[in-house]
Amino acid sequence: MIREEICQRLFELQDVPYRDFQAKLIPTVETESMIGVRTPALRKLAREYGRREDIGEFLQDLPHKYFDENQLHAFIISGIKDFETCIMNVEKFLPYVDNWATCDQMSPTVFKKKRQELLPLIREWMRSDRTYTVRFGIGMLMQHYLDEDFDPSYPEMVAGIKSEEYYISMMAAWYFATALAKQYDTILPFIEEKRLDSQTHNRAIQKAVESYRITPEQKAYLKTLKIRK
Repeated sequence: MIREEICQRLFELQDVPYRDFQAKLIPTVETESMIGVRTPALRKLAREYGRREDIGEFLQDLPHKYFDENQLHAFIISGIKDFETCIMNVEKFLPYVDNWATCDQMSPTVFKKKRQELLPLIREWMRSDRTYTVRFGIGMLMQHYLDEDFDPSYPEMVAGIKSEEYYISMMAAWYFATALAKQYDTILPFIEEKRLDSQTHNRAIQKAVESYRITPEQKAYLKTLKIRK
């Protein structure tokens, strides 16, 4: 079984101190399910197994037992070159994504070439009732639609998400902070008019203030827009 082989390889790469460090950063994952494999090693393993003809067996074998299997899974999906095959695997895997790290590691390179086809899927993901599916949708909108393909309706989509989930709020804040850096004039009214809930609003400002892409003058003004409790 390819899964047994993969787990053996993962344990051979185990770094226990790193596992303990990771556990503090990802509180939604039980420490017992973490092996402790560093990201560069996982990426290298993903490139190796992504070429295997039987890798589909591992990708279909869900849920996985270990966090590191999920991380490897995300990296393998990110390397799939055929758009339809990639989407099929993303859709199958998303319901099993249970933490911010695995969610954010999954960034298929093929999406860059298929932005028109990707957008309806992003809209669907952002309407999901699953925390990390929504977070993934926002992340893909941030990654692929803040430059030449930007449209003012896209931040409206993010602002329209109503959720008290911390990991959704954090990604929405990240989106608006990045959007301020790239599309300042269009995005600023969302902050000035307090279009976001107070926590996401303040988090977006904080992230923007920490960004080197925001000018000192812009940072000073954004600080005046924080919601005081």
